[in-house]
Amino acid sequence: MESDVRKLHERAIRSFGARVQQIKDDQWDAATPCSEWDVRALLNHIVGENRWMPPLLEGRTIEEVGDRFEGDLLGDDPKGAWEDSAAEAVAAVHADGAMDRTVHLSFGDFPGRDYTMQLFADLLVHGWDLARAIGADERLDPELVEVCAAWFTPLEETYRGAGAIGPRPEVPPDADAQTRLLAAFGRA
Repeated sequence: MESDVRKLHERAIRSFGARVQQIKDDQWDAATPCSEWDVRALLNHIVGENRWMPPLLEGRTIEEVGDRFEGDLLGDDPKGAWEDSAAEAVAAVHADGAMDRTVHLSFGDFPGRDYTMQLFADLLVHGWDLARAIGADERLDPELVEVCAAWFTPLEETYRGAGAIGPRPEVPPDADAQTRLLAAFGRA
């Protein structure tokens, strides 16, 4: 099982990116499992997270970065914006010292490794959201699901209490690992 968070993040970026390339021109306003986001808004969210990674992994604060990553980050070329932001995020994660540097988030300071795990999980779960919205293959990489579940299990109630995820739906006792992970993140 993969344990290098940088490689996990890169695998999740590639998986999400493969789904981005499947978005058809008439699907940008399609509903996603995230009730407040259509496909374009979901992609804008992930592109925003990618854009935040370089300055935060360099040790800058949210105040120092300011509001430059607010609003529409996709412009007239959403897929191109995705590609650029994904390349920037991967480079930032692989920069010397990035995994050990302190990242200053709105809810506390974390090692770069922990911040990268948070974004790995977001890419993985939102990859499923995107696949569901555009009618693509919803199967997630079983190894990534296993790693994400092991990381997220002790954090689930903290995330839920902070309002970052929805209520956990009931799943059958014999549900597969992907179904259990998605339920932990509030997906039915």
